[in-house]
Amino acid sequence: MNQTVETPRARRIIWLHVLTVASATILIGAEVFGAAFAAGWAFARLSPFPLGEYGEHILQVIFFLCGIAVMVKFVSAARRVEPFTSN
Repeated sequence: MNQTVETPRARRIIWLHVLTVASATILIGAEVFGAAFAAGWAFARLSPFPLGEYGEHILQVIFFLCGIAVMVKFVSAARRVEPFTSN
């Protein structure tokens, strides 16, 4: 009888996929977070009631947190399309 035990194969990192997702994340992140700060400024300045400097910063933080949620969703979707590891 053959009693050899197969060892599990090590997972290999696909660096091309990692670099592709990282590059796209940097590009899209710059756009998302730039838009978040611009939107915070615009809504604070153009609202019918004055929000002041603190209101502007609060809106920017809110939009920044929305941007983080967008980026997390983007990276998770990109990892499904471009898996980082293979068998």
